[in-house]
Amino acid sequence: MLKEINKKDTKVLREYLSARTQEISADILQKVNTILQDVHSRGDEALRAYTKEFDRIDIAQFRVSPEEIEAAAAQCDPGFCQAMLKAKENIEFFHRAQVQNSYLQQKDMGIYLGQRVLPLSAVGIYVPGGRAQYPSSVLMNAIPAKVAGVSRIVMVTPPNAQGGINPNIAFAAKIAGVTEIYRVGGAQAIAALAYGTESIPAVDKIVGPGNIFVASAKKLVYGKVDIDMIAGPSEILVIADEGADPVCAAADLLSQAEHDPMASAILLSTSEKLIQEVNAELKKQSAVLPKKEIVEKSLADYGKSILCDSLEECIAFANAIAPEHLELMVREPMKYLNSVHNAGSVFLGYYTCESIGDYYGGTNHVLPTNGTARFSSALGVDAFIKKSSFLFYTEEALAAYGNDIIAMAKEEQLDGHANAVRVRMKK
Repeated sequence: MLKEINKKDTKVLREYLSARTQEISADILQKVNTILQDVHSRGDEALRAYTKEFDRIDIAQFRVSPEEIEAAAAQCDPGFCQAMLKAKENIEFFHRAQVQNSYLQQKDMGIYLGQRVLPLSAVGIYVPGGRAQYPSSVLMNAIPAKVAGVSRIVMVTPPNAQGGINPNIAFAAKIAGVTEIYRVGGAQAIAALAYGTESIPAVDKIVGPGNIFVASAKKLVYGKVDIDMIAGPSEILVIADEGADPVCAAADLLSQAEHDPMASAILLSTSEKLIQEVNAELKKQSAVLPKKEIVEKSLADYGKSILCDSLEECIAFANAIAPEHLELMVREPMKYLNSVHNAGSVFLGYYTCESIGDYYGGTNHVLPTNGTARFSSALGVDAFIKKSSFLFYTEEALAAYGNDIIAMAKEEQLDGHANAVRVRMKK
């Protein structure tokens, strides 16, 4: 059941929004920092020690050989492989449109200004291990980097019980353009990517999901390298009008609730009848889900509904919440799209469930959470580039405008700046 929030009770809404933020404890940060510094100091020796401690495996060779990758990928189910190949095409198609070009501008009197768009040299992708395997995340993280032109795409993932990697993960990495795979996980893998070891050269940016220890490690190494984001629990907000199917709305809310007990599922509607029908469906559908306990905990703690007077009011609430996933299950979704200002990704109409975006549609599923869609964006090609500006002034251009530059430098009492212009004008 979704707990109903009275739209006039803004205090409850604010408390709900604040409750979604999960702070990393000082104790965890301290433990993670110890691991980071140890790997920084001892390199591979520390990696082997932590892999033995946490994964119960002695690792002789961290890098997965091309032959091992091929052998693992060959075990991928053919039908699943075909689905991933089609998803890859869709993801590439969407992200190619994000590619930016360098440019050159010419002004009068021999002045040229421009900007170069350059790919990062090396990117590290963290892929979780354990019972949950997410080959879709490999595609979503690696393909934009490949489209951006990153030449070295490194994947780290915890070894399985046999010291190998999951076949689905291996196949996803192979088709997505991953150039290196290392069998190491946890905070120690993040340390290796950030600082480098004898076996694993450092990268420029680290992306990919992970547990609280991985998230903490990414937080702590930021500045040494770039990171994608510190992701919080997943969330979905569904705006549904009276024409929406309650069966579909409930299924979509459950699709995110099954991620995590702290996942958030919110329903906004103009129809009290629909809210009641969705609640009935949630009870019915959650009872047969394999992750029933997770779903029920998520809905009990973070499942909410708000009855609104209009779709415009629904969207106003959605903009305040800034959800990771926003579904507009309404009759004319395109009519309202421009009113949505804060959302990680928007899914339009009665048939576009969030699951399409998670796996197949082409839009990226690495999205801002915890209200950060107010100021941040989905992972994309932009995340894997840097921009460098350039200037060219001829002697004549400097003579024409040099006194303006000198005046500005002197006003800020930076005579060295002024002099760098002055000595050229005296020639």
